[in-house]
Amino acid sequence: MADRHMKDARVRRTQRRLRAAIVSLIHEKSYPAIAVHEILERAEVGRSAFYAHFPNKDALLASGIEQMLHSTASRTIRASDGPFGNALRFSLPVFEYIGQCRHDAEAKMGRRDRHIVHQHLHRVLAEHIREEVRQALQPPNRRAAIPSDLATEYIVTTFILVLNWWVESRSPLSAREVDDVFLALVVPALTSGVDRSGER
Repeated sequence: MADRHMKDARVRRTQRRLRAAIVSLIHEKSYPAIAVHEILERAEVGRSAFYAHFPNKDALLASGIEQMLHSTASRTIRASDGPFGNALRFSLPVFEYIGQCRHDAEAKMGRRDRHIVHQHLHRVLAEHIREEVRQALQPPNRRAAIPSDLATEYIVTTFILVLNWWVESRSPLSAREVDDVFLALVVPALTSGVDRSGER
């Protein structure tokens, strides 16, 4: 049992160092230009250890996004969020996380690099909220007016749209204020769909 605990701790430590390495490199150079050997050098991790955990740098980046989602405190659910409170809890923590480094990162990360990173963020977020959206749209004895996969895509696409606007426009809005903008865009449409489902 002790050996397994030590092994698990080593795995977590290695993965943490690799995630930190790719984040620091993203802030320094173009994402497509980052080579695996640079990640290894920055993390001080061997090649075999890297490939024991991740098949490529894209998987490492996705893992970092997932870790960020699980390590940040979720936003408090508001009554005005309706049945989508759980699905929307991710937004403020992600805005806050990105807000901590957006002014430094925007000077070093071009639009193309940001697009690549946000594609990964889009995929991870969709997977992260898919089940909660499905549950919100399928209350007992009622038929959802909006397909859950479409609602999931709507939420995540709108989030990425707002995030891009916030970063590229250098908006002075705080993370909480831009989160309010995001919620104002998605909540009325989503809750309207649920309200109409009761009429079917």
